[in-house]
Amino acid sequence: MSYDPAAPPEGDSSAVLLLSGGLDSYTAGGIARERGLELYALSFDYGQRHDREVKSAARVASDLGVKEHLTLELDLRKWGGSALTDKIAVPTGRDEGEMAESIPSTYVPARNIIFLSLALGYAEARGARAILAGMNQLDYSGYPDCRAEFLQAFEEMANRGTKAGVEGEGFRIWAPLVHMTKAEIVREGMRLGLDYGLTWSCYLGGETPCGACDSCILRAKGFMEAGVPDSLTS
Repeated sequence: MSYDPAAPPEGDSSAVLLLSGGLDSYTAGGIARERGLELYALSFDYGQRHDREVKSAARVASDLGVKEHLTLELDLRKWGGSALTDKIAVPTGRDEGEMAESIPSTYVPARNIIFLSLALGYAEARGARAILAGMNQLDYSGYPDCRAEFLQAFEEMANRGTKAGVEGEGFRIWAPLVHMTKAEIVREGMRLGLDYGLTWSCYLGGETPCGACDSCILRAKGFMEAGVPDSLTS
């Protein structure tokens, strides 16, 4: 059977959810909740420019009714290298063609590898064998760590380098949104009854979304194509 990170885990009763406070991780959590999984949510305050998402993560965790929500502090500004953690301009006003041309300056070096590694440790400690993440590889800003081949490689590593993995209690990296467009994700959230007004996507932070960064543009595109208003901005 070919690897598909979107396929739900079989026989698991709990999962660790990587929870950013954005639309995607909230939707992934809603899908898992509907399947009856007990959720342990893990968020990161990593020195990101858009630190408002940390507060959104707390609100989303409460709405999902997670069993436990941890927020770890990691100051990735120590090495920078990203428009989200360094004095580098956040790109604005780009169309989809421009977004697809190259990996943008908002890429944080090895961020999803770091986050998934910590989620793996948390999952092993809590006895969870599924790690749930909101990555999607269709409407995204070109990040290499959002692709199915990356998730497959990480899952293989997890099962070779942990006590649980080598003893036959393998981990599953579950990314239910990986093949979905933003519009499909929004429609799924509407079906699940999620309140997207609790979330935050804008890379620039502030009191209101800028509407011009890649994340805001992709979010607006998703709601427009889904034919529903965005409760965060409407």
